[in-house]
Amino acid sequence: MFTSKEQKKVAEEISNSTNTIGKGTVLEGNIETYGNIRIEGKVIGNIKSKSKIALGNSSHVDGNIIAQNADLEGEVKGKIEISEMLILKATAVVHGDIVTGKLVVEPGAVFNGTCKMGASVREIKMGDNGQGSRSLRPEEAKTN
Repeated sequence: MFTSKEQKKVAEEISNSTNTIGKGTVLEGNIETYGNIRIEGKVIGNIKSKSKIALGNSSHVDGNIIAQNADLEGEVKGKIEISEMLILKATAVVHGDIVTGKLVVEPGAVFNGTCKMGASVREIKMGDNGQGSRSLRPEEAKTN
């Protein structure tokens, strides 16, 4: 069994890890990470991070994004939920709704959708692939 000190060290190493999807790479499927992720390529699927997501100038995401913080320079088609700060750089193009604590939009950024700010964003839960956020009503549970 790990000691409390060892557990903290492992958790810190996980959250400090950095993942990169390079330019020219196409990834189909959902991504979940406790650390930072930088995307320069194309992702078809949802991205979830307990840390920061950075989308480079050449990036394209066709799916939802959930993270603590995000810097967007590329294109996103889907809902974006950021618990702290979302930064839309001048080259960013967003087609979808945004829910965030704070929003920075640079001149030139394109945003088509609705925006809800300051609302408490739900806790980022890993491993549920978006399925665990809805509870069944008693009558639905009986049919399953």
